[in-house]
Amino acid sequence: MPTISARKSDLSGALTRLSRIVDKRNTIPILSNFLLTVDQGKLTVTATDLGIEARATIDCSGDLTTHGGFTVPGGPLSDIVRKLPDGDISLSWDGDKGRATVKAGRSRFELMTLPADDFPEFGKSEFQHSFTVQAEALATIFDSTAFAMSSEETRYYLNGVYLHTADRGDGAKLRGVATDGHRLSSRDVPCPDGASGMSGVIVPRKCVGEAARLAKDVKEIVVDVSPAKIRLTFGSTTLTSKLIDGSFPDYQRVIPTANKLRAVVDNEALAAAADRVSLVSSEKGRAVKLSFGETLRIEATDPERGSAADEVDLEEATASQVEIGFNARYLADTLANLPKGKVSISLSDGSSPTLFQPADDADSLLVLMPMRV
Repeated sequence: MPTISARKSDLSGALTRLSRIVDKRNTIPILSNFLLTVDQGKLTVTATDLGIEARATIDCSGDLTTHGGFTVPGGPLSDIVRKLPDGDISLSWDGDKGRATVKAGRSRFELMTLPADDFPEFGKSEFQHSFTVQAEALATIFDSTAFAMSSEETRYYLNGVYLHTADRGDGAKLRGVATDGHRLSSRDVPCPDGASGMSGVIVPRKCVGEAARLAKDVKEIVVDVSPAKIRLTFGSTTLTSKLIDGSFPDYQRVIPTANKLRAVVDNEALAAAADRVSLVSSEKGRAVKLSFGETLRIEATDPERGSAADEVDLEEATASQVEIGFNARYLADTLANLPKGKVSISLSDGSSPTLFQPADDADSLLVLMPMRV
């Protein structure tokens, strides 16, 4: 019976990084399992839900002549390892009996296994583009745009972040864009070497979330892209995901350019005022009205609850009075995903898409569609 050992800190870290990939509610039992394999002094832990696969590799010792491995329920193994004492953890498995043994100190656990051969292979891909990007930059793209992804199954092509390169006039950029039809978020970072010419790809929601989380533990990420998959390497952890097979809409047509009004306001002041006023807005409509004049007036009215109004100072404004309505939650999300400080608001009239940007940062923009109030 093959037996290996690994440090608790290493094994616990690997299981934690992969734990969200395991689908505990899946009707296919083996998808709730981790695959553990040993090769040349390394223990590799793999998890998949058929749409995304994650692998983490750590050092191990013991019987390293046996190739292959076993699968074991992900939730129980993670809980056991987390609660074992610090030090080495021993893992052994018996394929004939379908059991794995986990030991540390005086603690001993036996878990039922499923054959490693039954664990689904994710398949290999020919990646046409490969580049290295700063982890903070990629995390910024995903963190800044994820909130605007759609969750509608009918418009599946909006259920992710459109990652592509763009030439803005001041140099090539790596850009992420997400929209649900009500709001749009776009974020640029400097284009890494090797990314230029990459075809645009739609990175699905789960991969976006996992990549942003894993990026916090490394400085650089190696990105490999094919027409069907994206692979992200975070040191000893690799995340491979199928891409959304669809055409992302021409988002540039939504971004307003012929804006008659540009106003600059303090983001925190506007967000706080809108939050207060929205307390009386209708649960169904959740509408607030913004009136641009000498100040920015925020109002909400509900026939059953009453009305509310607040004002914030405009640090700059170029236009006559304009009134426009927004969904209160969408407005709050938009402001929450902009940095503190001065925010530029640009619009043409009360029925046009509105552009929100940091007043001194052209790398980030958000567009919010109006609603009747």
